[in-house]
Amino acid sequence: MARIRTIKPEAFVSESLAAVTLTAERTFFGLLTQADDQGRHRDHAAIIAGQLWVLRPEHTPADVEQDLAQLADAGLICRYTGPDDKRYLHVVTWQQHQKINRPSKSRLPSCPHHEARVAVVGTGNGAGDTEPAPLLHEGVSEDSRQRRDSGVNTSGSGESAGRGGFTESSMKAHGRLQAPSASPHRPDLGPRIMDLGSTPSGGASAPAPDTASAQRLITEYVGACAHRPPRDTLGHLGREVRKLLAEGIDARHIRAALDRQRTKGLHPSVLPSLVNEAMNATPAQPAVHRAWTNPADVEAAYGEQL
Repeated sequence: MARIRTIKPEAFVSESLAAVTLTAERTFFGLLTQADDQGRHRDHAAIIAGQLWVLRPEHTPADVEQDLAQLADAGLICRYTGPDDKRYLHVVTWQQHQKINRPSKSRLPSCPHHEARVAVVGTGNGAGDTEPAPLLHEGVSEDSRQRRDSGVNTSGSGESAGRGGFTESSMKAHGRLQAPSASPHRPDLGPRIMDLGSTPSGGASAPAPDTASAQRLITEYVGACAHRPPRDTLGHLGREVRKLLAEGIDARHIRAALDRQRTKGLHPSVLPSLVNEAMNATPAQPAVHRAWTNPADVEAAYGEQL
């Protein structure tokens, strides 16, 4: 779920962002709005392209993969593989630049390179839990590290992340924030952040309607081509598909029209006509079988051949 995030004015004079292309910078800013409250996201170029570049079909998932590679080389994101063998990423400086009000517990695995597991104080019922927390950065004193390891709670208000060293009180307060667990009777109490592509637990649900986007339809179109079409052709097709979807045309009719346009190599401007043909074409009636009968006038039917 996209959330409201913070972009500081210093971002536009950042040397790290200046080292990547403008499209990579746009992808980075977009990831800030799509990442969960711990700064984590699925590392899947097609998913990210569908979230951030849906109205720019010319910027394909392959282009997004190049953006992510640049961001990783610049040290802005970290890409890693979780225990489930899926790929994830997180914004390295998330804790320094984002202050989340009532953050939700992340459903994505923590980064093995930048994050560690720390114990969470029990809630009074004897049960404990663990919550991913960032490793100590520069500015954390040895004294605060010793207090944390010994479990001693200190009072006082701590500074926010990214504005100085972490104090024990701020770390403990963060540790006690727990997202309510999901309940079969109160599904609204479940975590707000879910793993993209995961299926919610519980009973069976009705199948979702086909709400394909223009980006998805054009991606399917390119995948069915033997060679990638020219950029102008894809851009023209993307505009036509978006207009058809805005009219409420069913995606299956658009798919059928795109398939016919691709096989016959027609101009993108004829796509609406092909959609109309797919929706309203009258199927051919099967021929009616007639039993053979001898002609009434044999001489007229066969002439002199008998």
